[in-house]
Amino acid sequence: MAKEKNLIYVVDDDANIRNLISVALKDAGFETMEFANGLSLLEQTKKKLPALIILDWMMPDLDGLAVCGRLKLEPESRKIPVIMITAKTDSVDCILGLEMGADDYLKKPLDMKELVARVSAILRRKDYTNVKDEILTIGNLTLNLGSRMAVKKDPATGAETFLQLTMKEFDLLVTLIRKKGNVMTRPEIMRDVWSDEFDGDDRTVDVHVRYLRKKIEDSEDHPFYVKTVRGIGYRIVTQAEIDSASSSASANASTSVAASAASK
Repeated sequence: MAKEKNLIYVVDDDANIRNLISVALKDAGFETMEFANGLSLLEQTKKKLPALIILDWMMPDLDGLAVCGRLKLEPESRKIPVIMITAKTDSVDCILGLEMGADDYLKKPLDMKELVARVSAILRRKDYTNVKDEILTIGNLTLNLGSRMAVKKDPATGAETFLQLTMKEFDLLVTLIRKKGNVMTRPEIMRDVWSDEFDGDDRTVDVHVRYLRKKIEDSEDHPFYVKTVRGIGYRIVTQAEIDSASSSASANASTSVAASAASK
């Protein structure tokens, strides 16, 4: 299902807020469709996909977190950027929204100029219509930037597993891979993966790294791909470390075979 490039879905149970957002977006050249609740939004996404969704957190029946979670479970809608809006002010709430797959977070009362700027910034970063099928490979992981697909290969069997990465998890992994093992501070990651305007903190990066590791690592307690550099930030595994691990695995396998043969 193709996405409508300039179509924004606005979801809020407050009609006045929906109207204010829609007017601001239309003045900036976007098309909008309004929804008073999450269920009607979910039904519409089965018919037509927008370029982005602005989603209120505090709604009756089905709140914004639940709606965001459902969107991210569906293959067709999981890549749609979501901006959460809410009256909640605690940064823990912000992190919770990001954990559910939201791409950005704005607190009420809304500054419409800032909202439009955030929407434009996200869509500029997410305009993949002209992205070639550039392939990035690190260890047993392969990323296709054009299709935004990530695959992990089992070195023993050759079987490939498609990784269900969120938009931000994919962007985070790409950013670290492009740095080729160089350490990135948390502010640098925030700048490159989110934007300079994003009102987040270090925990935002830590949460996304934790969730990324759950999906790409064989062991979360002993991560191989995404390394923590204490007091600084994170880096991707280097090719030298990959080669060393591969050599050690081959040596251990040879030792095991030799030991087994000797015991017979």
